[in-house]
Amino acid sequence: MSEVEKASNSAPETVTALLDALNTTDSNGNEALNATAKFVATPEGTALAYGSLVLMALVPIFFGALRSVACSKSKELGEKAYESSIRNTSDMPETITSREAAKFPIIASCTLFGLYLFFKVFSQEYINLLLSAYFFVLGVLALSHTTSPLLSRIFPSSVPNKQYQLLFTQGAGEAKEEIINYEFDTNNLVCLLCSSVVGVWYVLKKHWIANNLFGLAFALNGVELLHLNNVSTGCILLGGLFVYDIFWVFGTNVMVTVAKSFEAPIKLVFPQDLLEKGLDASNFAMLGLGDIVIPGIFIALLLRFDVSLKKNSRTYFCSSFLAYIFGLGLTIFVMHTFKHAQPALLYLVPACVGFPVVVALFKGELTEMFSRCVLPLCVRSREPLIPKCVHLRQ
Repeated sequence: MSEVEKASNSAPETVTALLDALNTTDSNGNEALNATAKFVATPEGTALAYGSLVLMALVPIFFGALRSVACSKSKELGEKAYESSIRNTSDMPETITSREAAKFPIIASCTLFGLYLFFKVFSQEYINLLLSAYFFVLGVLALSHTTSPLLSRIFPSSVPNKQYQLLFTQGAGEAKEEIINYEFDTNNLVCLLCSSVVGVWYVLKKHWIANNLFGLAFALNGVELLHLNNVSTGCILLGGLFVYDIFWVFGTNVMVTVAKSFEAPIKLVFPQDLLEKGLDASNFAMLGLGDIVIPGIFIALLLRFDVSLKKNSRTYFCSSFLAYIFGLGLTIFVMHTFKHAQPALLYLVPACVGFPVVVALFKGELTEMFSRCVLPLCVRSREPLIPKCVHLRQ
């Protein structure tokens, strides 16, 4: 799912939950959304744009993977084991099982085609109005969750950090059940306020910097909170999306049409005319969030696998991280050379899976790599808490 695409008019688009429309890669002078005149980027502007996109893609993968290790824990362990480290269920990771991984490309295809038909029937203006409201809420929450740990470190100790709880129940007595139970503090409220300012900026101006702030927050949260239970599941997911991406990009115009129709922060963008026009630049190179999150959760899995081996080595994480850089660079090179949309997973999946597999083959750990379940880790001790692989959902 992906797009490194150029457009003159480009407003950020589609949904993180619909990592589908995030795919395709368009290059210099291919179709511009503003059909008046084609912009020819300078070599310096092109290099700056693509280099910035690569750097922005690496940041959420790297830090999301590190945070996925810290928050890797199972719901089956119960609330007591974690109430000091995770206060809300929304902060707990969701584990993707092999069955879910196999169904995901089919569900994504149905969703993508449904969106395509939706845009053919209904007015794009009203759909994007609803999307703006939807992504305002999602973006504010995602950005707040991303920046909260950072702010907690720099929050002045002289300022009291009061604790709050939002509790909403249904029924009475023994029949009472919790609908909402959310705990937060002053630090969270400050983050929410700052994120709301960014949200208003994005809704009113659709500025590319506001879009990128939301996009980076979505990507980092996705890598942190979406967990694969083992390497086999990761290969099933990436393999299915590999076929999905190629079919919808090369076989039809559905993916490109949906991606261009949505106005939502599901892409990272960087202007190729920044040197000429500054912050008011309007000709963008783009990278879909799907090309970050999907390989990112596999790279994060390999980091947790490294930790589970207890060898004080990050061999598999480093090899997959370097493979991602290689695959993304190859995507940009092919796109720029042939001036044609490219499904980035066509290059990212073989690289991100192939490099670690070759490393495991040389180290004699290939069988262990595919058979071992990545155990939940304790935040404090980094030691496995239970001697089995736990599936959050069956």
